[in-house]
Amino acid sequence: MFCLNLESTDPYFNLAIEEVLLKNSRKEYLILGINNTSVIIGKHQAAHKEVDTEYVIGNQIPVIRRISGGGTVFHDKGNLNFTFIRQSETGKQVDFPKYTRPVIDFLLSLGIDAKFEGKNDIKVDGLKISGNAEHVHRDRVLHHGTLLFDSSLDHLRNSVRKDISCYRTRAVDSNPSSVTNLREMMPGSPDIYQFRSVMTNYFLRYFPDITIHELSENEKEEAEILAVKKYKTWEWNYAYGPEYHFDNRFKIEGKDHSCHLFVKAGIITECEIEGSEKMATAGKKLIGCRHMFDDMFEVFNSEGLSVNTNDIFNFF
Repeated sequence: MFCLNLESTDPYFNLAIEEVLLKNSRKEYLILGINNTSVIIGKHQAAHKEVDTEYVIGNQIPVIRRISGGGTVFHDKGNLNFTFIRQSETGKQVDFPKYTRPVIDFLLSLGIDAKFEGKNDIKVDGLKISGNAEHVHRDRVLHHGTLLFDSSLDHLRNSVRKDISCYRTRAVDSNPSSVTNLREMMPGSPDIYQFRSVMTNYFLRYFPDITIHELSENEKEEAEILAVKKYKTWEWNYAYGPEYHFDNRFKIEGKDHSCHLFVKAGIITECEIEGSEKMATAGKKLIGCRHMFDDMFEVFNSEGLSVNTNDIFNFF
């Protein structure tokens, strides 16, 4: 097995390199990476249902879809991501306890009483410190997880949508849990890179066949291309998700309104707005529009409606 400490903090590139090493190599890897602030949604989730669209736009936090299933997680430079890519035996490929066990053992070695709980979480005293997800590709498995070390818990909580009652969809739901940071449990207050170094040294002892690995120029180039063609695209991050219905009631210019949207492949295919004639007319113009803030704002403006930013967020 090869141990790879990613130098990049670009979440687009780092997700892409996981896919490149999973699909274009037969080697086994342990990858430890740190990402810039971002919200990472599961493969089968509806982006707007999972994230607080107003908050992530206002704080310029990218929303990125990964290739594994499961729920939404928050990344920033206080979060350490670990990834195992390994050959697997048919029928025994999905195995969360197997891949979280080394991480739990590492935390136990630091005196942190970590436990595997629920479907795919690592918790300490009932508080979540790690969410995990897996993806099977032929005879290979990608297992990746988060370790909340010193993340901004305010950003984390505010980035994830709390009230999903406006959305109806078959999309996979997240399972929100109370969370905490590991740094509070560690003496000496190491930073995230020191923590990664300690974890790396532990795994070099834990796995007898493990060696340090550096990305080749070809691997980097493949990941950079994939990041542009897939992970940075609206088509992957928003349109790929399952179809959904959105219903909401709100006030615009002091008048009650209601709306119903049906969104498929990221495009509004049905739209009914009630409350004023102008809004009803604008609603018809939204059919064929991407369910995205800028696109909808442009349609309303083209119809001569003086809607403000807060008005548009009523549709998310």
